[in-house]
Amino acid sequence: MRRGDRGIVLGLHRADPDRSLLEHALSLGVRGIDTAYNYRGFSSHRQLARVADLLGEFIVSTKVGYFPSDGAGQPPQHSLEPARLRQAIEQSVDELGRCPDVVFLHNPEHTLRDLPAEQARDRLDTASVTVVEAVAAGWCGAWGIASWDPRPVAAAIRSDLPPSVLLLRSGLAVAAPILSAADELYRRLDIPHEGRWGMSPFGGSTTDPAWQAIGQAGFLTDGQQATTAQVAFRLAYELPAVTRVAVGTTHRKHLEELVAGTELDVSEAAVARYRQLLSQQVASTTA
Repeated sequence: MRRGDRGIVLGLHRADPDRSLLEHALSLGVRGIDTAYNYRGFSSHRQLARVADLLGEFIVSTKVGYFPSDGAGQPPQHSLEPARLRQAIEQSVDELGRCPDVVFLHNPEHTLRDLPAEQARDRLDTASVTVVEAVAAGWCGAWGIASWDPRPVAAAIRSDLPPSVLLLRSGLAVAAPILSAADELYRRLDIPHEGRWGMSPFGGSTTDPAWQAIGQAGFLTDGQQATTAQVAFRLAYELPAVTRVAVGTTHRKHLEELVAGTELDVSEAAVARYRQLLSQQVASTTA
C-alpha cells in the first residue's frame, strides 16, 4: 500500500472540532472527519457547523444509532428503528449544514446481539434499507457500518446488501476473533479497499505499558527510526488491512507524529507472523 493510500480521519468522539486543529490538519494533508449523532452530548454536529467554511475541504462521516434516553442521567439508548434512524439522518444534515459523505449505522451489534438469529437479520436488513434510501434521497453520499464488535454483524448481514464502507477497530489492540470477523466481512461482502476503514488504533490509550512491552520495531523494515506511537499507528493499517484510520487527538504535535508514521514501511512477513501467532492463540484456547 502506498503512502497516498493511507488516509487519516480525525475522530471527534472525545475532541471538540477546534478550528486551529482542523486548519493544521488540512495543512498536513488530513482530509477526513468522523463524528456521530450522539457525540458531545448530541451537539457534535452543531459544533462542527461553527467551522462550516472548512467542512467543504473534508470528507465528513457521521453515525446514527444512539438516541437520548427517556430518563435524566441515563446513557443513550441504542435503536435500529427505521423512523428514528431517518429522523437522525435528516437532523444531522440540518445541523451540519451539508450532507455527510458517509452515514454509518453505529454499532448495530448493540441491538443485534440480544436477538434471535432470524430477528437479527430482519432488524439489520430494515436498518440498512433505511440508510440506502437516505443515499438515494440525497441525504448522504454513501452508507456504511461502524462496529466495535463485528461478529454479530457478520452473522446477520445480507451479502446482497453490502455497505460502501466498513469502519472497524484496527491495530495491535484488536483481539484475534474481532480481526477474523473483520476479514470475513471484507471478503464476503467484497468491500473494496477504499471502503475499508479502521478506528481506535491505540485501543483508547497511547500510554498503555503494553505498547512498550511489544517489540514493535521488529515490524519495520530495516533502517527506520520511529516512536512507539508511530509504529502502532502504522500497524493499524495492516490489522486488518484498511486504507483510512480514524483517530482522536487534540494536539497538533501528536497529529504531526501520526502523519509521519504513515510513511513507515512495515515488514509483510512480520505482520503475517503476528497474525499466525494470534490464530494459534485462539486455537489453543478453543481446543
